[in-house]
Amino acid sequence: MNRKKFITSFSALTFTSLTTAPFRISTTRWLDEPVILKPPRLKAGDKLAIVAPGSYISEEELQDSIKNLNQLGFDTTYSERVLMQKGYFAGSDKDRAEDLMEKFKDKTVKGIVCARGGYGCARILPLLDFNVIRTNPKVLIGYSDVTALLYGIYQKAGVVTFHGPVATSTYNDFSVDNFRRVLENPERKTLLTNSQSGEDENAYGVTTIVSGRAKGRLAGGNLAIMVSLIGTEYDIDYSGKIIFIEEVGEEPYRIDRMLTQMLQSGKFKNASGIMMGIFRKCEVDEINAAFSKSFNLMEVLQDRLSHLKIPVVYGMSFGHVKDKFTLPFGILAELDADKQQISLLERSVT
Repeated sequence: MNRKKFITSFSALTFTSLTTAPFRISTTRWLDEPVILKPPRLKAGDKLAIVAPGSYISEEELQDSIKNLNQLGFDTTYSERVLMQKGYFAGSDKDRAEDLMEKFKDKTVKGIVCARGGYGCARILPLLDFNVIRTNPKVLIGYSDVTALLYGIYQKAGVVTFHGPVATSTYNDFSVDNFRRVLENPERKTLLTNSQSGEDENAYGVTTIVSGRAKGRLAGGNLAIMVSLIGTEYDIDYSGKIIFIEEVGEEPYRIDRMLTQMLQSGKFKNASGIMMGIFRKCEVDEINAAFSKSFNLMEVLQDRLSHLKIPVVYGMSFGHVKDKFTLPFGILAELDADKQQISLLERSVT
């Protein structure tokens, strides 16, 4: 631990001698992280901007996005750039970065919703003006490849962002309720409980890998993007944080490789806890399997994570699934791996 970089508002405590489920507490901040700034809450009738910071979208997907946000009670706006196409991107890096920055500068825009993930968000990070973003904080929400934006904005601007539905997501009752509880009607403490609808296939259910409770600031997103940011200026220090992780379409050996990189680079060393969503389509490809013999997903997770002395739980309601939490990146939370629930301990919007 680099003690010169370390600031703490409360002491980190571990009650290992008092209970078989240790309660780890950390509300730490590091000197290379800006002071956290919360965006204003959303209200009915607010204008939300639709952007495509990564891969391109079709006209049909744009119309679906508008419909989804209108049904939530919001007005929408977008520029002609949102339908640009260049290879697998929604226009050039410059086009996508400028479109996003215009939405942060526009005083009439109260929130920004990414239309989809795909690939490309990390490429525009060097082109963003993080001082402008910090002086114009507003809700930005998305997941998957949008993870790169969540990291960059937190690390460089210190603004709370949100891992949640993109504009083309399924806005069912569960996802809408969680969206509103976090972004429109926040309480001082918000308990997030997993969906019981059965909408999303989850072969392992919600599984506690390591028991315990922990407090810390939420940080995370898509595993592949998290790993890709290691060694860049946009990566964050996970010390004292509850790390949330989701993934899609990766065979078990790939999950193994990425978790191994996280372990060997020390990313879990001082973390408070790990909360995983539903890793969709992350079993062995039965048609084109990479290996004739393999571990399944849960065997990999148990092997890589069960030795950690922090709470670890799998199967929570977020990721490439229909029923999604809206998770605020940078907000203090408490993870209970035994009760398999997460509580937000402060409002994430002003």
